[in-house]
Amino acid sequence: MVDTMGVEEQEGEDHREISVAEFFEKNKHLLGFENPQKSIITVVKEAVDNSLDACEQDDIIPEVQVLIDEVGDQKCRVELRDNAIGMDAETVPKVFGKLLYGSKFHKLQQSRGQQGIGISASAMYAQLTTGEPVTVYSKEEGKPCNRFVVRMDTEANEPEIIEQEEIDPEGDQFPGDRDYYFDHGTSIEMTVEAKYTRGHHSVKNYLKHTAIMNPYARIVLREPDGNKIEYPRVANELPEKPREIKPHLHGVELGVVMRMIENSDARTVSSFLQQEFTRVGRKSAVNICEEAEIDDGRRPNTLEKDEVENLLNAADRTNLQNPPTDCLSPAGEDLLLKGLEKELNPEFTTAVTRKPAVYGGNPFQVEVGLAWGGDIADEGSFEELRYANKVPLLYKKSSCVTTKAIESVDWSRYNISQSGSRPQGPLYISIHIASVWVPFTSEGKEAVANYDDIRKEMKLALQEGGRKLGRYIKRQERMEIQEEKKRKLTSYATEMGDAIAELAGSGNPGEYESEIKRMVQKDYDPEGLK
Repeated sequence: MVDTMGVEEQEGEDHREISVAEFFEKNKHLLGFENPQKSIITVVKEAVDNSLDACEQDDIIPEVQVLIDEVGDQKCRVELRDNAIGMDAETVPKVFGKLLYGSKFHKLQQSRGQQGIGISASAMYAQLTTGEPVTVYSKEEGKPCNRFVVRMDTEANEPEIIEQEEIDPEGDQFPGDRDYYFDHGTSIEMTVEAKYTRGHHSVKNYLKHTAIMNPYARIVLREPDGNKIEYPRVANELPEKPREIKPHLHGVELGVVMRMIENSDARTVSSFLQQEFTRVGRKSAVNICEEAEIDDGRRPNTLEKDEVENLLNAADRTNLQNPPTDCLSPAGEDLLLKGLEKELNPEFTTAVTRKPAVYGGNPFQVEVGLAWGGDIADEGSFEELRYANKVPLLYKKSSCVTTKAIESVDWSRYNISQSGSRPQGPLYISIHIASVWVPFTSEGKEAVANYDDIRKEMKLALQEGGRKLGRYIKRQERMEIQEEKKRKLTSYATEMGDAIAELAGSGNPGEYESEIKRMVQKDYDPEGLK
């Protein structure tokens, strides 16, 4: 007879609970650390996202410095400094040594970070690939500078403070180039397995894309060879700060509502709908209950699953206002244009910001910017710029809803040549989704899921922008035809002058020639082309 008890005990010993940090340590590719070239972009991205969010949260016009040095074979030392408000000594080790600390997972408010994984995952990657901890300097205005050397205990998902001290930021203890020093903010230093490259998938290109969508930020990159690249600020006003809101009834999932009912202290179904969801007033709540044939005075926790489903279906048939816009912080058409113009120097730009819409109970807003001609003509053909909450997306373009939306538009209708399903020509298309919860396809936040509601909004914005660009292209084509006519008439002026003088039997042919040229070049527009 087999001793199954011993086998069961042995199997039980082989099983143990792991922390989220330990999981991602073994699956670092899920967070964007797939190879040395991509990893350095991920490290810079997470640090820049944190800096921009921190500055905007405290109404500070962002200054961000990214300093990169190569320190060995496929190893880079990355330093990032910002002028944000800084962090206190208690917060620093948790931010850089604990995954999910400060997570905005349950907060319906637009922000670059959602999961609380980013910068701490970068520190974990540095520790995993080079064995070195992260060094952090953080200084609040009017206070000493706190220096930390932090390591992450991945089994416990807790920070280990290796060194901690207060230093004089003006003294020798604060290393690095003094040209990159701010009197308040945070400086992060880490050494990671990475390869610094140039081209589309590069730190330089990522920061260029960031500068386009965030034209109120000044960003400086110092490359490993000492080359300094500045992305200047062209706007001195920040977008409106988003506010936290409650979920919207249209599209919210059944299981989510059932969980909300369990956690709610509302006494009636009507009060539950009004308290837990945005844009539901007393009248709307009563109408939804009547449509679902449920007593609005009934206690929510007595509802069966089928009744909750009926309630949701009734809500879908009820005309509710769109969610409030103050939960979102779109760039706005003015900033979109400024960003495109300063970095691309195009001949023509246009921008479209759609009204907020809803997917899965989450408000979102789509923005599109189109840039045509100018310096873009020197770069080649069509380029796509993808953004989620003002953060560039460089990878997995083919699986992103932005690409699907572009391919769903008939660009030939707007006087733009097309190859297959994609536009051609000196064209940049920038697509931005601002949302309280962006449906990324993976933890690496590299592409946005192909939701019908999102794709529809993007297509409508692209079509509106396409119409504006199409009118401009058509106008330019007509003007070129007129100019060609002028050039031809001007080239015939000498012969026409001689012929007119001969027919008139008098006059100077040169004067007739000059008059013909004057008439041809005169600023008139018979077809309304002015």
